[in-house]
Amino acid sequence: MSQRPISLSKDLQRLRADGYDVAIGAGHLLVRNVPYVNRRREIGRGTLVSELTLACDVTCPPSTHVAYFVGEEPCDSSGTPLTKIINASTRTKLAEGLVVDHTFSSKPSSGRYEDYDVKMRTYVAIIASHAEAIDPTVTARTYPVVAPDDDDSVFEYEDTASSRANIAAITQKLATGSVAIVGLGGTGAYVLDLVAKTPVPVIHLYDGDRFLQHNAFRSPGAPSRDELQGAPNKAVYFQERYRRMRKRIIAHPYYVDAANVEELRGASFVFLCIDRNAARKLIVGHLEAFGIPFVDAGMGIVRTEDALRGNVRVTTSTPAQRSHVAQRVPLADMDIENEYDRNIQIADLNALNAALAVIKWKKLAGFYCDTRNEHHATYTVAANMLLSEE
Repeated sequence: MSQRPISLSKDLQRLRADGYDVAIGAGHLLVRNVPYVNRRREIGRGTLVSELTLACDVTCPPSTHVAYFVGEEPCDSSGTPLTKIINASTRTKLAEGLVVDHTFSSKPSSGRYEDYDVKMRTYVAIIASHAEAIDPTVTARTYPVVAPDDDDSVFEYEDTASSRANIAAITQKLATGSVAIVGLGGTGAYVLDLVAKTPVPVIHLYDGDRFLQHNAFRSPGAPSRDELQGAPNKAVYFQERYRRMRKRIIAHPYYVDAANVEELRGASFVFLCIDRNAARKLIVGHLEAFGIPFVDAGMGIVRTEDALRGNVRVTTSTPAQRSHVAQRVPLADMDIENEYDRNIQIADLNALNAALAVIKWKKLAGFYCDTRNEHHATYTVAANMLLSEE
């Protein structure tokens, strides 16, 4: 049976968000991996079962206080059966593929449970408390990995972070269009790390460079010696890393240039994370002509005696506002070398640069509130100062 009611029903979402192994099977609600004590004072794990009343795939209040259990006869910590809740211990087929061993009855003082969250937690507490008295480490909150019910989901397992925070509807604002990340050096790789955890349908990765040893010290993750030994292409390397978590990450193992810049026309948003002005100028011109919004992320770091100083920059360009780009983004034909080209031990600034860029993208999508609508922001390291302009 479809697991869709779990994602649509707040009471079932709360159970799952708190780590309970919740599923729907044969038209019933299941909470699996519930610890209990048997007559031999051994701790086992069983499944708590309830009828499931739905209206258009959304739960209604439970129609009965009765519940069922799959497992041995649950007992207290001394091995005495829980006769106060066990109504019958007869193996019963509730539905095709669902056979229970015991019937429970524990009616609340109000006469009915207000929702399935309260009902299932009540029964779990009664059963599991005796197992916890023997072993305080056992719990029904096992936080299982949950596969998405929707075959069209971009994720390999369900995004329980959004449901746990009750922001699933807001997160869905990011589930449109496609994102391109041009450049997967330190900043671009961190942009991918953040964007990959959103439901954006497609992510395109562009980079013709190889992932070498120094890249490991300014990118997210921890590559092994064997992975570095092969010197893989950056786009391919990060595609392989993040496809463990989500689908539809497409690697383009080459630089964006005049011959292929047309490929960006299909993107709904572009993150520019490159440090060559000539390439930036080419791409910016085409993105503006295509009418595509983008963020250009960059930084300027210099060495002064025995410390580093400089700033991190995020410049946003949208069809509604582009006039500032020529003054804010380095587009000079000559690529001037700076300390950032040589210094690689600044992963924290790469991560900050990426975070500011992704936050702006999320603001444009309506995920975050935006009272300033800034299109240019700089963080100055020495002064610890973040300025918003344009």
